[in-house]
Amino acid sequence: MNAFLFLRAVLRPLKSFDRTVRLFLCATVMDGVVYSAWTLFFNFYLLGRGFDRQFLGMANAMPSLGALLLGIPLGMLSDRIGSKRAMLLGVSVYILSMGLEVTVVQPSLILAFAFTGGLGSMLFFLSQAPFMMKVVAAENRALLFSMNFGLVTLSGAVGNLFAGQLPALFGKWLDVAPRSAQAYQAVLLGAVSLGVLTLIPLSLLREPARSPAKEHDQPRPSLWQVLLHPRTLKLALPNLLLGLGAGILMPYFNVFFLDRFALPDAKLGMLFSAASLMTGLGSVIGPRLVGRLGGKIRTVVYTQSASLVFLLFIGFTPWLWFVSLSYLLRSVLMNLTVPLFHAFALEQVDERRQGALNSVLELAWQVGWTVGPYTSGVIQQAYGFSPLFIITAVTYALAIVFTWVFFASSDREEERLVAAAA
Repeated sequence: MNAFLFLRAVLRPLKSFDRTVRLFLCATVMDGVVYSAWTLFFNFYLLGRGFDRQFLGMANAMPSLGALLLGIPLGMLSDRIGSKRAMLLGVSVYILSMGLEVTVVQPSLILAFAFTGGLGSMLFFLSQAPFMMKVVAAENRALLFSMNFGLVTLSGAVGNLFAGQLPALFGKWLDVAPRSAQAYQAVLLGAVSLGVLTLIPLSLLREPARSPAKEHDQPRPSLWQVLLHPRTLKLALPNLLLGLGAGILMPYFNVFFLDRFALPDAKLGMLFSAASLMTGLGSVIGPRLVGRLGGKIRTVVYTQSASLVFLLFIGFTPWLWFVSLSYLLRSVLMNLTVPLFHAFALEQVDERRQGALNSVLELAWQVGWTVGPYTSGVIQQAYGFSPLFIITAVTYALAIVFTWVFFASSDREEERLVAAAA
């Protein structure tokens, strides 16, 4: 099967969704393009402005700090005003904040707008899962979660590939060096301008009305009941460790490739684009692995464990071609099971607790991303990148171990139910 036929097979499930779902996916795809361009060059922009690695760590930590401090109130706001309005508000806030973040020059204002951008992004993200739960039937939810994750990642491939060519183009137009702060600023402002268009499909969404009778059948559990439930804590701990490991290293892969290999912007964009493309396709293949490997948890544990080998190859081998290949394989293996674990987590609680659980899982992730980037900046400044790969590998390994210890029995129970049904 050639690449075109494979891509057509991946996208065929879109036909089973109605106009509202397609508009939603369109909005998240557009957002994915913007976000990929932003993450590709924001670090370079700040370094080009003369800021050091410690400030870079602070700037990367501020969005997660905002999401961490106000994540629960933002989730409650989304429930109160509805998912559609919350997504519109979230995108508006974070697009405006991103534009101001690369316009102002005062360090305090850059950090302030990074903080508010994190709030908007968090509101947009937290509203997506409840919206998806409402707009499709139960039997199509897993498909929509996987399609959404896969398409966003594929859009990141397009964004990285396209954005990688822009610094040279803007540098020529502005008569500045391609790797100057001015060229990177132009690219980032262009991404922000494209992000405004995300509001169009979001504004056309039709959000299903709530069912008041159903809401009052049983009292809604309090936030503390959800937070302190043993199953919630077990689900959140791996997310916390994964978020910490990712926050320490993932925001700085572009800086790593520049420092270690002096990789040009265009080639860096191509590499990141290929990683996003493979991850997006892998996320659609992921559900098929569940049957072959014997359950969601086995699939998560096996693929994430394999990714650790390639993570260490990236950090400690000197050959660019081998490091690039390892980066691609690590990206696929680590991320293809993200929607699987998310779906598994929501299956562990009743519908009344799913929104709160979703917020808790995201907050656990954001704790890691709040601590990780700043810590990473300090370590980079003093010791370089090598310690970061070791720390990330250790935190990932702990997350994998806890996932297996806590939830391996779920796969065995599922096997017993399937065998009994047969």
